[in-house]
Amino acid sequence: MKFFVHRLGCPKNDVDADYICARLQNEGHMPVEHPEEAESIIVNTCGFILPAKEESIEEILRLAQLKNGGGLKRLYVSGCLSQRYGDELLSGMPEIDGAFGIGELDAIAVAMTSTDHAVRTIRTPARKLTYMDYERRYLSDSLPYAYLKISDGCNRGCTYCVIPGIRGPFRSRPIESIVREARRLAQSGRKELILVSQDATLYGGDLRGPGSLIELLEALDEIDEVAWIRVMYLHPAQVNGELIDYMASANKTLTYFDLPLQHINTELLRAMGRGTDRRTIENLLRSIRARCDGAVLRTTFIVGFPGESSKQFAELCDFVDEQHFDRMGMFTYSVEEGTPAAGMTGQVTEKTKARRLDRLMSLQREIAIDKNVSLIGAVREVIIDSVNADGIALGRTRGDCPQIDQEVRVRGFTGTAGDIHRVRIDAADGYDLEGTCREE
Repeated sequence: MKFFVHRLGCPKNDVDADYICARLQNEGHMPVEHPEEAESIIVNTCGFILPAKEESIEEILRLAQLKNGGGLKRLYVSGCLSQRYGDELLSGMPEIDGAFGIGELDAIAVAMTSTDHAVRTIRTPARKLTYMDYERRYLSDSLPYAYLKISDGCNRGCTYCVIPGIRGPFRSRPIESIVREARRLAQSGRKELILVSQDATLYGGDLRGPGSLIELLEALDEIDEVAWIRVMYLHPAQVNGELIDYMASANKTLTYFDLPLQHINTELLRAMGRGTDRRTIENLLRSIRARCDGAVLRTTFIVGFPGESSKQFAELCDFVDEQHFDRMGMFTYSVEEGTPAAGMTGQVTEKTKARRLDRLMSLQREIAIDKNVSLIGAVREVIIDSVNADGIALGRTRGDCPQIDQEVRVRGFTGTAGDIHRVRIDAADGYDLEGTCREE
């Protein structure tokens, strides 16, 4: 049967979708590039915050229209939304032929092959999932990077977050399993591995025997074909001097510190359940900058959390202006049912949230543009992600993660995707850069 997996949500969800595709291929089904070509579609959903849930539902309904006069015979949903709301989806959306929770690879494969069209929800308690040990992974592109999932679930008690309820407690994937997949990725041309999880700093704490994040990075460092290793989601309460020093030393792990701070006001951080405070955060940022020359600091912030006053928001803006983060994402607080924050007093109006988000975005835009302008004339290592017919290449510096950070348009490029070149930065165009390959 020809199938199409529609991917929604974060890179971690994308990896899950790759496992689904590989499992279906193993059963003899054939992936297609476009949903219009498919006999079966699996929508791998996101259920993290309200906009993501709304997008998932909209996409399910849009793709369901292909059943009307088209070749689509079955429409399934999988992932976070169906793990959380599978029964509700099936009862409210008759277009769906089955709902599958996270990691239900075998159940999806059986449904695709079965002649039984009984509509049902299949999900396993999240703590029992072992799907990350599946031996195959489908790669649908030839990009020089790949996301590599090192764990699932979360033990943090952030009061705004539903992830522990959806994906269960934190579970580290064994080092040998990760390295095995990493070698296959490297052999398929992936020169940059991007380690993703809910919290990389917790990695290994639940494993029997050796297995820390540094030990994992050391094992991945030995893969010859891999040039760059990027670690995402470092919880600021757990980053210590040993990890900073390792990332600053001579190895393949990039000095890219992805620290989701979420706020800087100590009272709000306590209400968020972040396990840290302003003084600790400031000490951490000073330590990274002192220990790690050329460190790139990326963070995210939430505006409009319940009880956030105008004074506390101003404190956040002043902090951003003072710290000049290299990369920054920002979101408005989303009320999620079942979380402690949903029942807190002092809920901020949507209008106020939007105004605060615009203010913070404007502030960071000025900082980002100033930083880019300061790079003109500098030479930076750039990994090339793609090359168009005109010879213009798109790439990224060590300080840029694909899909979320900026790009470099490179002129005079004569190589292929995956090459890493020294590039002279010639111009800044807003958030992006333009450059020329430097002759060695």
